[in-house]
Amino acid sequence: MTVLLAAVAACLLAVLAAAVVFLLKWRGESSRRADVEQQLQRYSAIIDVEAHVAGVRQSIANLIAERDQFTAAEQKRRAELNGTYQGAFATYQRLKQEVTLLEETLEDISFGLYKPHYTFETSEQFKGALASIYEQKRELIRGGVAATCETTWTVGNSERDGKRMVKQQTKLMLRAFNGEVDAAVAKVTWNNVTKMEERIRKCASAINDTGTVMRCSISPQFVELALAELRLTYEYELKKHEEKEEQRRIREQMRDEEKALREAERAQQEAAAEETRFEKALAKARAEVEKAKGEELAKANAKMAELEQRLSEAHAKMQKATSMAQLTKSGHVYVISNVGSFGDKTFKIGMTRRLDPLDRVYELSDASVPFDFDVHAMIYSEDAPGLENAFHKAFADRRVNLVNLRREFFNVSLDEIEEFARKQNLAIEFTKVTEAREYRETISIRRAAMAPAAAPKSGAEAGAAAPMPPPTPEAFPTQILV
Repeated sequence: MTVLLAAVAACLLAVLAAAVVFLLKWRGESSRRADVEQQLQRYSAIIDVEAHVAGVRQSIANLIAERDQFTAAEQKRRAELNGTYQGAFATYQRLKQEVTLLEETLEDISFGLYKPHYTFETSEQFKGALASIYEQKRELIRGGVAATCETTWTVGNSERDGKRMVKQQTKLMLRAFNGEVDAAVAKVTWNNVTKMEERIRKCASAINDTGTVMRCSISPQFVELALAELRLTYEYELKKHEEKEEQRRIREQMRDEEKALREAERAQQEAAAEETRFEKALAKARAEVEKAKGEELAKANAKMAELEQRLSEAHAKMQKATSMAQLTKSGHVYVISNVGSFGDKTFKIGMTRRLDPLDRVYELSDASVPFDFDVHAMIYSEDAPGLENAFHKAFADRRVNLVNLRREFFNVSLDEIEEFARKQNLAIEFTKVTEAREYRETISIRRAAMAPAAAPKSGAEAGAAAPMPPPTPEAFPTQILV
């Protein structure tokens, strides 16, 4: 019994000890949990910020990814749009060029621009072709095929009267048509030839409409002959005008040659007179040298040397004048400009046989231009017409006037003219600076007149003040260079 009680007591003590140990452990855990909760509460704000930062960073990363995706899409779209634009722009440029050509063609048509149909070289050939056209028209009329009727008509059961009626109808139609053709031929000019062609075609169509009921019409062959007559007449008149211009040019050339010959003969006479005068003076000087002594001898020798030099110059002048008189083709090709009249991109390339070529330039400056010409080059040649023609052919497409070839103005640069001269092996020095003195002084005067007037001064100041000089051409050099 005692043993049993002792065992129970031991068990109770063990249970009590375990309970005490458990209670102690629970209290320790509760204390630690309280400490942890206190710590969590204390640092809860820091934990929330880090979580927020992490969220913001994630959002930024997402936005960057979206931006990159959008940028790539936009670049792709931009490349596609650029390709489309380039293709559309190329199409636009092509269409614009085509439209420009069409507009130019329409403008040419509106101005009656005419393309020649014949290549006869003389007016007599045109005259012969016109006679041939007239004869062909007569043959068609005599053969009864100028105007025809597709139906056989009878009048009062009479075919003979029907033929007479048809003949009268076709005769009236041809008379009306020929009258219109004659009027068109009489009125044709350089700016209405295409309109006159259309007028003849419309006239033929209108007259044929009047013969529709009787089935009568003017034959297409006769209409074409009428058009050929119009064209030949027009081109015949053009050719006669060209021949007149050519004859005028030849007469002018002959006058120029005659004038140059007279100048050369006068220069020969003057040179011969100078030679005679200097020879006599030289002979006298030699005689003085033989008698002179000392200082007089030195002076006589100096005078004799001067007379020999002048005699040599007179002899050279004589030879040049004789050469100019003998060589009818010799002369000078000149390159001149007139900035005030034609701008700084237009040059005149002409030829003169004058002994002094500048005389020709002075003549041109005096004729119908407000300012003097400036000379850029003066080229001597034993075949001046040939050299001039070579220059004109080289710049034929740059002519200012493509109709009247006697107008020798060209829209070229001085560098291009110099380059062509170099290719022709012409050792010529070109003057590239345009003086245009009167033009530039005129510009200066106008600028001074346009400047605001100065305030009025007192009498003493006004009398003492000197007038302001006009601005010099150097003040605006962009107008000086060619």
